[in-house]
Amino acid sequence: MARERLDFGESRLRLQTLIRLRWVAVLGQTLTVLGVYFGLGFALPLAACLAVISLSALSNIALQRAFPPSHRLQSTHAMLMLGYDVLQLSALLYLTGGLENPFALLMVVPVSVSASTQPLRITVALGTLAVACATLLVLKHQPLPWHAVGREPMPLVYLIGIWTALVSCIAFMATYAWRTAQETRQMSDALAATELLLAREQQLSALDGLAAAAAHELGTPLSTIALVAKELEREVPADSPLRDDILLLRTQAARCRDILGALSENTGETDAMYSQMSLGHLIEEVVEPYRIFDIEIEVMLRPPPARNGQAAEPEPVIARNAGVLYALTNLVENAVDYASSKVKIIADWNKDDIHLAIMDDGPGFAPHILGRLGEPYVTTRARQQNAEQDAGSEGMGLGFFIAKTLLERYNATLKLDNRPAPATGATVEVTLKRAGWNSAWAVGRN
Repeated sequence: MARERLDFGESRLRLQTLIRLRWVAVLGQTLTVLGVYFGLGFALPLAACLAVISLSALSNIALQRAFPPSHRLQSTHAMLMLGYDVLQLSALLYLTGGLENPFALLMVVPVSVSASTQPLRITVALGTLAVACATLLVLKHQPLPWHAVGREPMPLVYLIGIWTALVSCIAFMATYAWRTAQETRQMSDALAATELLLAREQQLSALDGLAAAAAHELGTPLSTIALVAKELEREVPADSPLRDDILLLRTQAARCRDILGALSENTGETDAMYSQMSLGHLIEEVVEPYRIFDIEIEVMLRPPPARNGQAAEPEPVIARNAGVLYALTNLVENAVDYASSKVKIIADWNKDDIHLAIMDDGPGFAPHILGRLGEPYVTTRARQQNAEQDAGSEGMGLGFFIAKTLLERYNATLKLDNRPAPATGATVEVTLKRAGWNSAWAVGRN
């Protein structure tokens, strides 16, 4: 499943990781250009070089303002950003000697990053772009900054040798990084599949044991009931008004034994009434355990309005999914924990999406951790200073991380924010894509 999701456009690369790498590159490029110009006294187009470097710095600032640090890049977006890095480095190399510049080896870095985190097609595209830029730099570039006296241009055969070494390095490093990452992904997928299989087998074993125990324990009293009913049937006259009741008792006892026999056989068939549920029933199942507290929980279903004379989109019927139920329960539990008096859940939908908004009237998320929520070990719960206080009130910071991971596994998105003033509290928005999630959500109707 993980490999299929990676092939269809998901990425293991966080935006914050790429931004940090870019800042390192910006700092290194700036120090190198200034050191060559002022320290060594070599002539180079300083203004043009600094302008190219400034573009990377400005793009980093724009990305940091537009997205939270925990944002994970889609493969297409990662390819565009890494492709820009290849072009930016190529522009600097063009201004400073092309492949004669010893820093041309850094063309390998964006391709290696892609090989470690992106699908193979993305890496091949970036590798092709890097090779094309290297080829153009052989044919066209500004002179290498060097001493003016005695400077002879590098012979073409030497540049072709550098080009061959660079292309070979790109191919080898990309192949090695991609293969290593692929083996790591395969191992992670195998471990995840094993854990899932073990959990499923444990649940099935528990159900099988329960069914066998029920059949065993109830078999004896049902046999006694059937025997007594048979004796009563013999003693009661045929015209007695009690005879019909006795026959009904025998029939129902026999039916109970048939049901228990089917349970003990463990046919593996699923109950359609249990495996599917309406959106409203799902929300009620999630919030029902928390209605015993003093916090009021209001659930509001908002179907889309009818348009162009057509009937409104009916409430969707969805497949019961333990992972999604756990994720939503975790979010509701957090809202109840921090609410002052009320939690409100609003659900609306259309033919493409299901949208849930969970709002509370508590203090809201602290600004300094709002952008990091969803990462492991980032928590809104304060660490307890007194060992005598309730240990359950200390959070490990895994709740939102687990909920976010479970929802994203089923093509859902999670957005965390504070309610706009003058209201107080937090808002958690969950958007579910109905199309493309047929294995977890049935797009059927009531």
